[in-house]
Amino acid sequence: MSSGQSKQVRRRRVFYIPGYDPMHPRRYRELYRTEGAEQAGLSGYHIELKPKVSSDRFGWTAAAELNGSRTDTDFEVLVWSDIVKDSMSNTIFATYAQLFHTAWIYIASGTLWRLMKLRKGPVIAALYPVAVLLGLLVIGLLLAGLGASAGAALGVIGQVTCALLGLAIGYVLIRWVQARDGRYFVFYLMHDYSYSAQHNGANPPDLETRIAQFADVIADALLEDVDEVLVVGHSSGAHIAVSVLADVLRTGRVPETGPELGFLSLGQVVPMVSFLPQANRLRADLQLLSTQSDVTWIDVTAPGDGCAFALCDPVAVSGVATSQKKWPLVLSAAFTQTLSAQRWKELRWRFFRLHFQYLCAFDNPGSYDYFQITAGPQTLAARFAGRNPSKSRIDYAVSKYTSVLAA
Repeated sequence: MSSGQSKQVRRRRVFYIPGYDPMHPRRYRELYRTEGAEQAGLSGYHIELKPKVSSDRFGWTAAAELNGSRTDTDFEVLVWSDIVKDSMSNTIFATYAQLFHTAWIYIASGTLWRLMKLRKGPVIAALYPVAVLLGLLVIGLLLAGLGASAGAALGVIGQVTCALLGLAIGYVLIRWVQARDGRYFVFYLMHDYSYSAQHNGANPPDLETRIAQFADVIADALLEDVDEVLVVGHSSGAHIAVSVLADVLRTGRVPETGPELGFLSLGQVVPMVSFLPQANRLRADLQLLSTQSDVTWIDVTAPGDGCAFALCDPVAVSGVATSQKKWPLVLSAAFTQTLSAQRWKELRWRFFRLHFQYLCAFDNPGSYDYFQITAGPQTLAARFAGRNPSKSRIDYAVSKYTSVLAA
């Protein structure tokens, strides 16, 4: 591969892997369009988006002009929203079954206590849907008990009827919360954590198949006449991207004279999966990716993001770092510094919105400008060459389980 620290990018392929999201990928195009225009206005450059017409896969194209240089970028969203939709149960009883199964996996394996040694924010986010759903269940049972007490004077039939009425009111309350989940995210988060934990950290078969397909797409792009292939993984999409890239590298599909290969992980929640007993595949992929010179891996999080394991080196904390470890370079998006005081005040308690801030405009972006990284003239390697990792990072082993799949 050529040196990414001197080469100007004129053509780039970007592959974006979203987190656990059932929505159509057009939301990411619209987010890029609106936030990119705002960032360009703030930072003094120009980005123009156009529909992608040359592929049956969803994406868009962007032409950026910065300091007299033009860069053309082809974006593609690697879609797994159909898998997400299929994993989300619409029934109350199935959701409660997921709750108890997921809680048992994290508690019985000791994983929950290990995660609490890292950042409290994502652990609180994981416990939030559990607490709300259990609270709603308790309210329903209390209403049933009160109904039974109130109906005691009416005989057995009256007592049972009043108890069932109390349960019905509790059920209606749960359905009320479910109907407004776009605001409360209780059921969404429960499905998210349940999906990651259902096989104790091993990938479900349908996701494993999709990872193989994604690897083929990226391997094909590395054979194209472009200057950089950049993979972006956000939230749980970050650990999917790790496995995708590990498969590309493991099978020797990174050409020596091909484009630069970069990996940008944003708001990662890798420990939620890599700390589980059967996450041998993910731990092996983390270990492999961390030692490769054929890829530049930059991991960006922010302490202000309560849904991410901020500044936690995903390789080190998973207990699979070796003496050959090169990556990732762990950096902070430093929301309190890169956002204006007014914008930080507006967003500080909007936790889910902050988890997407990495994909949005910053008032004072510094070196982390998502739109310059994905559409500008520098490779990922060049932009962060010589940077030191965040001094506040956690880079020691915490996971109880460190076994990996044999190569």
